[in-house]
Amino acid sequence: MQYSELHCFSNFSFLKGASHPEELVQQAAALGYRAIAITDQCSVAGVVRAHVEAKNHNIKLIIGSDFESEEGLHFVVLVPTRRAYGQLCTLITRTRRRSEKGEYQLKVTDLYPTCNECLFIWFPNTQQCQQPDPACLNLIENTKQGLWIGLENALQQDQQSVCLQRIRLAQQLNLPTVACGNVHTHTKERQPLQDIITAIRLNSHIHSAGFHLHANRETSMRPTAEIAQHFSQEAIQQTQIITQQCQFSLDELRYEYPKEVVPPGHSPQSYLRLLVENGAKERWPHGETKAIRQLIEKELTLIHELEYEYYFLTVYDIVQFARSQNILCQGRGSAANSAVCFCLFITEVDPAKSSLLFERFISKERNEPPDIDVDFEHERREEVIQFIYRKYGRQRAALTATVVSYRVKSC
Repeated sequence: MQYSELHCFSNFSFLKGASHPEELVQQAAALGYRAIAITDQCSVAGVVRAHVEAKNHNIKLIIGSDFESEEGLHFVVLVPTRRAYGQLCTLITRTRRRSEKGEYQLKVTDLYPTCNECLFIWFPNTQQCQQPDPACLNLIENTKQGLWIGLENALQQDQQSVCLQRIRLAQQLNLPTVACGNVHTHTKERQPLQDIITAIRLNSHIHSAGFHLHANRETSMRPTAEIAQHFSQEAIQQTQIITQQCQFSLDELRYEYPKEVVPPGHSPQSYLRLLVENGAKERWPHGETKAIRQLIEKELTLIHELEYEYYFLTVYDIVQFARSQNILCQGRGSAANSAVCFCLFITEVDPAKSSLLFERFISKERNEPPDIDVDFEHERREEVIQFIYRKYGRQRAALTATVVSYRVKSC
């Protein structure tokens, strides 16, 4: 029997899921699942780690996210295509931006046409099964071509009854049902930790959390033979139909740089060369050495071959703004190995006075954009951030967050 798990919370659903994305993928592969969907709450933060692990274990990763709307609807959004991935990210951004930090606000009307290429799994409650309200009807009407009703059976009180109600509703609406695990842990042994983080989320003692805790350990990943006992063959088969439709992979993503950094009449290559040549005249007013000229030509050739001109021009544009406003800034790290960065006044390490290895900065073999780190004085950093938002638009610029992990010190 082939099965794909389409509803999984990782620990990137903070204080909700108790397993790392990697652990979920590893367990799915070990259980013989065909695919696994990481569907963290209003987030795709865990999918990069899951993607790497899925490639290592030759299992398909489906990207999605779990939502609860202001109208009380609970559903999962899944990504079948590259365009759908963009739509999901847009939805997450909008619902997060209109809320306090750590929260989100979503209305059913946000889904259409924003997510018209996405797939949906809806988990109606008892009341919605008995009498769908206007929000339910809106969801059904606008997503019917890619809508399933999700069935969950963690062997908890009344859950079997809810499953039967969802099946009857699906029959009335002529919608397919699909089996889902509502996975919060990759193994049953992880359930005690899941209980602890639930208590932390509720700011409660674990012994006082009561019915907020899961009644058993059945929200872990289960063997396919056990799944077959709890769901119809048709509902299990629908997991494969969804899996077949979801062909998007993170490998399809590429950096997309702003085009407006290149003025009319120039190509990215010609404009970058112009800036570098002008910078070289300022850096070496008495003329650069033969070795420096060879280094500049080598770097420009490699940058062109790898099509990184827009990247360098974008960083140059930001640094130029900072310098025009007398905001202290300095490029650092491996970018200091680059003569081009020196000529663009991104860094201040003169390659004529050093013998740093440029390949630490850019290499064909790595096949990834170089890392140009620029520090701005912290008192005026916000001015630079607002310049980026004004010039490139908030829909194309974002702040990133880092997740700190504490580990045992290596020997």
